[in-house]
Amino acid sequence: MQLVVARIGRAHGIKGEVTVEVRTDEPELRLAPGAVLATDPASTGPLTIETGRVHSGRLLLRFEGVKDRTGAEALRNTLLIAEIDPEELPEGEDEYYDHQLMDLDVVTVDGTEVGRITEISHLPSQDLFIVERPDGSEVMIPFVEEIVTEIDLEEQKAVIAPPPGLIDDQAEIASAREES
Repeated sequence: MQLVVARIGRAHGIKGEVTVEVRTDEPELRLAPGAVLATDPASTGPLTIETGRVHSGRLLLRFEGVKDRTGAEALRNTLLIAEIDPEELPEGEDEYYDHQLMDLDVVTVDGTEVGRITEISHLPSQDLFIVERPDGSEVMIPFVEEIVTEIDLEEQKAVIAPPPGLIDDQAEIASAREES
């Protein structure tokens, strides 16, 4: 299975380094020196990471064969794609890769259908499940232990215990927008 693990940003300096927007929880594993990554567009790659370092809070990478700023700038906005075993699990017991959570059915603890996870939004404070309801509207569910009580990958479902107003208020706001 192929997953996007980063997007190349602007060139940094004159020796071929680039900034990257990390899109993986495991950059030390996926973006380590020696890693060979497919690219989108495919004509740009594959790229092999030669070096990596953190500078002012940003990850900088240098790829084999890219030795100057011009070569680095040519890579801008390229997506870096890692080949991942679909059965591979994160190290932590209650950790999941995004691809494992996508399309899970979301139900409340009493079995009421809420919808299906269509997107996972990674915010600084917490992650959010973007859940499409059967009527086509969306609801955002914070991916925190107090609300998401169970993830069952075998049954392909996420069980939630939403606080009062989390689901109903969002549905009312969405329908009010549609009416206006």
